[in-house]
Amino acid sequence: MVKKLRYILFILVGLTAFHQVKAQSRFPKDSVIQLYGVVMTSDSLRAIPAASVIVQNKGRGTITNNDGVFSIVVLKGDKITFSSIGFKNREYKIPTNLTDDQYSLIVLLVNDTNYLPATILKPRPTREQFERDFVNTRVPDDEYEVARQNTDEQKRRAIMATLPADGREAVNYQMRQQANKYYYSGQLPPMNILNPAAWADFIKAWKRGDFKNKN
Repeated sequence: MVKKLRYILFILVGLTAFHQVKAQSRFPKDSVIQLYGVVMTSDSLRAIPAASVIVQNKGRGTITNNDGVFSIVVLKGDKITFSSIGFKNREYKIPTNLTDDQYSLIVLLVNDTNYLPATILKPRPTREQFERDFVNTRVPDDEYEVARQNTDEQKRRAIMATLPADGREAVNYQMRQQANKYYYSGQLPPMNILNPAAWADFIKAWKRGDFKNKN
């Protein structure tokens, strides 16, 4: 029993030592480096404020202050990306054979030039052409003008003449037709050609333009 306990204890001690060695091989104590430096322009050596200093594949980083100075904790072998708007990105790899726990850098970023297509600006040839184009330029109607046009009487009549009857209007028309049919059932309906009221309605409709061709 004692030998068995010694054997188990020996295995546990061996596993613990193995994990410690493995952890130290991955992240040794002397692999932590304090990286600091300054980011400047390559042409005029001006400090670049708010430049990004990102550790690749680690999800962390920092930015430079108003003087372009930065400081961040990294590990040996890390890849650092320096970037700023208007400049080309620059990558730097921390050496693995450093003997000190601090490392300084002076990073120079190159301007990133973007070439846009050429634009030619031509003035108006004459004052007369400018006045002609200004007068003939159509200004889109605002909401007030659109509302005013929609409430115009002629436009409302035109819209009313082209709109189909809804369900209520169709039912009322059918009911009036049936009532008129039942009212004169068994006799001939009167002829409105000699009815003065019918002629008055016809004249009013003709003056309104109800019989004009809508096309």
